Amino acid sequence: MSERRGNRRAQAGPYAGLDLRDVPGGGKGFELEDGWLVEVAGGARHNHVTQRLGRFIDAGAVGAAVHLCVGSGWEVSTRSGVRKPDIIVIPREVARAAVVAEVPKRIPGSEVRLAVEVIAPGSGTERTDRVRKVREYAAVGIPQYWIVEHQPEVEVHRMVLGDGGYGADPVVCSGSVFDAVVDADKPFHVTFDPAALLAV
Repeated sequence: MSERRGNRRAQAGPYAGLDLRDVPGGGKGFELEDGWLVEVAGGARHNHVTQRLGRFIDAGAVGAAVHLCVGSGWEVSTRSGVRKPDIIVIPREVARAAVVAEVPKRIPGSEVRLAVEVIAPGSGTERTDRVRKVREYAAVGIPQYWIVEHQPEVEVHRMVLGDGGYGADPVVCSGSVFDAVVDADKPFHVTFDPAALLAV
């Protein structure tokens, strides 16, 4: 496995964006990284946290002309390939055009207002979410990138794009209040206690 990863770093893989459609399930569980298909990790707890966070973002976005995309049916183009953030926020007109267009719904990274990744602890994607995607999302101009951890504690890391890439805000943990303004046609607040992401 390590040899394969080493080879992956040394040379681009044989796959292109359209090849995701040929993967069983339409490539639902995969991203494309430097020409290689990379499996996306998940699980029941991961999906629960993602859905809960989506509700908080959606509630804050009332009145803004944005669309909340949750799940891997939506793809983001980056310089290294195709990413599938757990949540993205895009302008409503961009979402409308994507819905009318052919599946999959691929969004240029420059159109994304917010990208969120929920960490799958111990998975092969954890380092990618924490390191590689920080560079990739900054390079395509995504204004904010949030990383959400849910084991052993719930923590939210908010990164905001500046001149030299992302600058990180202090980590917000359970029992505190996460409060962020997301830039849109009408900027909106998202406010919640991270502990609420595990509530049932």
